[in-house]
Amino acid sequence: MEQSLLELESGKTAVVKRLAGGEEFRRRLASLNIRVGKVIRKVTAQPFSGPIIIEIDHTQATLGMRMAQKIFVEPVQG
Repeated sequence: MEQSLLELESGKTAVVKRLAGGEEFRRRLASLNIRVGKVIRKVTAQPFSGPIIIEIDHTQATLGMRMAQKIFVEPVQG
């Protein structure tokens, strides 16, 4: 079931299914190695609309809430 990265529960792993943003948004994500098909783990979400911390390819990255809303993922079971 596809959901935004913002909705994904902290500590869960998911596969990136869709990026709902323009060319500049996609370039920014590509610089972080975030693209369709990649497996990511949501480490934590800071309170009060703070940043989302993810792990991708053994590296942590920080995304703003608005960016996380445009990244759609499918949770990995298990």
